Formats: sequence, C-alpha cells, structure tokens
Amino acid sequence: MTLLVAAVIVHDKATNRVVLLQRSENAKFAQGMWDLPVGKSEPGEPITETAVRELYEETGLTVKPEALTVAHIIHGAWGVEAPNGFLTVVFVAHEWTGEPENREPRKHAQVCWVDAEAIPEEFVDTTASALGRYLTRGPQVSLDGWA
Repeated sequence: MTLLVAAVIVHDKATNRVVLLQRSENAKFAQGMWDLPVGKSEPGEPITETAVRELYEETGLTVKPEALTVAHIIHGAWGVEAPNGFLTVVFVAHEWTGEPENREPRKHAQVCWVDAEAIPEEFVDTTASALGRYLTRGPQVSLDGWA
C-alpha cells in the first residue's frame, strides 16, 4: 500500500517567510537536514486533517483545513518507511494562528521562520523540490525514484 503523507508550507506573504524545521541528530532519517512540517496520515484520517494535526504537533501553529490549498504533489516509488511508495500532498497555508515553536525537540533541532529567498541548502530533496517549485510557480507534481 502507498503511504499517504501531508506537508505544509506556512507562507507569510507580507514578509515572504516560510516556517521550516531542522531535523535533529536523533531523527529517523535526514538527520540535521531542513524540512517542511510533514507527517504520515493515520488510518481513516482525511489528508487535510493530517496536515492540520502534523503542523500543530510539530510547530504549534493552527490552521483550518479549509484554509489549505494544494501546492504540490510528490509521488515517490519507495521510501524509508514506505517500501511500496509514498504520496505526499504538500499544502500551503497563508492564514494561521500561533507562533512557531519546537514542540518535538527529540525529533527536531529547531522550528523557525526562514526568508523564502534564503532557504538552507541542507534540505530533504523531495520537500526542497516541492517548496522550490511552489515559490517559483513551477511544475506541481514531482516524481521521485521511478524508472
């Protein structure tokens, strides 16, 4: 079965900043790398609820499901926790409440606003591609690991 994943780009258009997190040295994969708030869908959970839940669990930011729009789709042929592939729906939110905080310090070294013109290079490939394409209005679908 394909693993379903949600990621969220929280984009403050007024200041052109996005919320990013840096994975800790204890993370399951991509230790020390930057990433979007992202996580796996629970059984029976709509993908918009996954996005809202994961964003809150990781950053403390609250968004309404109806405030999310689809920014990008990543379809991977395989993954660390997804031998049968994964589908990541990358949402964007322009409205939120709260200030970003690191709510999972075991998993993440930091959670912070980053200037969209200065995205760190040490970034997880798939989400870096999605973020870059969203910011430049590039293609909306990425394929990863397919022949």
